[in-house]
Amino acid sequence: MRPFDFTPLYRSAIGFDRLAQLFDDAARDAQPSYPPYNIELVGEDQYQITMAVAGFDRSEIDIEIERDTLKVTGRKQREDSNRNFLHRGIASRNFEHTFRLADHVQVVGAKLENGLLNIELKREIPEALKPRKIAIDGIASNNVQVLEQRAA
Repeated sequence: MRPFDFTPLYRSAIGFDRLAQLFDDAARDAQPSYPPYNIELVGEDQYQITMAVAGFDRSEIDIEIERDTLKVTGRKQREDSNRNFLHRGIASRNFEHTFRLADHVQVVGAKLENGLLNIELKREIPEALKPRKIAIDGIASNNVQVLEQRAA
C-alpha cells in the first residue's frame, strides 16, 4: 500500500489540521485484529462497540477514557502450564485497542455478557452549541428563541 502525503492539506486548509492528522495516524498505525469487534450505529447519536473477549473475566478488562480517546485493555492472568492442548483455537493473549471519539461523544456504560463486551456511547451536544433561531429586531414568534441580553 502506498502511503499518502497530507502535507499539501496542511498548507492550504485552515482548521482542518486535526482531520488530516487523524488520516495520517490511521494510515500509519494499523490496529491489531485481536480481539474482533463491531462498531454499530444503534440510534440517532447512539453507538455501540462490541468486542469478542471470550475467556476474559471482568477483572481482566480495563476501559479508560482520556480526552478524545477510548482505550480498552485486556490483561490475561497467568494460566497453569500443566495443560496439554491438542489444538488451541481460543486465543487468550493480552490486547489493547484505542478508539478516537468525536467531539461530545461520551461512554454511557459497558457490560460483559456471554463473552461479548458491549460499550455504549452517546453523542450529547451541549445546549450552547446547538443551533438556535435569532429574533430579528427583537420581535420573537412562538418558535423563535430570544437570546438573553447580557450587560457588558
